[in-house]
Amino acid sequence: MSIVVFDIGGSAVKFGLWKDEELSNKGSFYTPENWKDMKEEMMKVYHNFMKEHLVEGVAISAPGAVDAQEGTISGISAVPYLHFFPIKKEWEDLFGVPVSMENDANCAALAEVWHGAAKNIQHALFLIIGSGIGGSVVIDRKLFKGKDLFGGEFGYMLLDGEHTLSEMGSPVQTAKRYGKEMGLDTVVDGKHLFKEADRGEPLAVKYVDGLIDALARGIYNLSISFNPDMVVIGGGISIREDLIQRLHERTSFYLERQRAHDIILNIQVCKFHNDANLIGAVAHFEQTVYDKNNIAN
Repeated sequence: MSIVVFDIGGSAVKFGLWKDEELSNKGSFYTPENWKDMKEEMMKVYHNFMKEHLVEGVAISAPGAVDAQEGTISGISAVPYLHFFPIKKEWEDLFGVPVSMENDANCAALAEVWHGAAKNIQHALFLIIGSGIGGSVVIDRKLFKGKDLFGGEFGYMLLDGEHTLSEMGSPVQTAKRYGKEMGLDTVVDGKHLFKEADRGEPLAVKYVDGLIDALARGIYNLSISFNPDMVVIGGGISIREDLIQRLHERTSFYLERQRAHDIILNIQVCKFHNDANLIGAVAHFEQTVYDKNNIAN
C-alpha cells in the first residue's frame, strides 16, 4: 500500500509517503495562512506522489480536538482555520481517496505504541513538547480521549495557580521570556537557549532549570494521578541526551518529598522523534480505514 501522510503544525506542514512499511520522500512546506492555500499546497504534494505511486489513501495528523469519527476539529490550535467545519469530507472530496485524521499528540502516541518506545507497554502517558505541551493517554494500548476529546491535554495543567504546563515547560515560550529579559532584538528559540545554558550563561541556566522543573512537576502530577507503566517524551527537545536523566532526577525529588516511595518512574524518550506524528497517522489510518474495510469485506 502507499499512503500520503501529512503532519500539520503551526509553522510547517511535514509530509511523506508510507510504502512497504517505511516512511520515505519526506519534505515540508510553510503552513499557509488560509484554508484555500492549505488545500492547494497539500494537493501539489499529493499529485507529485501520484505521478510515480498508486496512492490508496491520505493520513493526516492535525492540531486541536480532532473528532476522527465526525470528521471535524474543535478546540483551539495554532492553525485556527482548520476548526469547526466538516474538514474530513473536504479532504476526501479533494483527494478522491479515503482520508483518516487524528490529533497530532495522539498520532505520536500511536506511533510509539505501534512500533516505538511503548511497543510492549500496556499503559503509557505521552508528553509532546514544542510550542506548547501536547499529550496522550494510552490505557490497555488504546487511546483514551475523554468525552470532550480533552484526554491528554496536559498542557492546560495549572502548575502554580496561574501558569500552565505549556507556558512553563515549553522551550519555545521559555526562550521568548529569556530573550526578552536579556534585551535581545532577535527572536530566541529553544536551541539558542539550551546552547547558552550549556556554555554556562547564568540567566540561560536559570531558565533551563526552570523548564526542567516545570516538566518534572507535570510528570509528578501525572504519575500520582495515573501511575502509568511508562512516560514517553517527544518533541524537538527529546533529542537532548541529558533530558531523561534530568527529568528523572527532578521528578524523583518531588516523589521523595511527598513520600510517594512506591512509584517507580519509567521515563523514556520517543523512538521516532520528529517522524512520530507521520508514522502515527499511518497507524491510525490502518486502524480505522483498513480495519473497517476488512470488517466490511
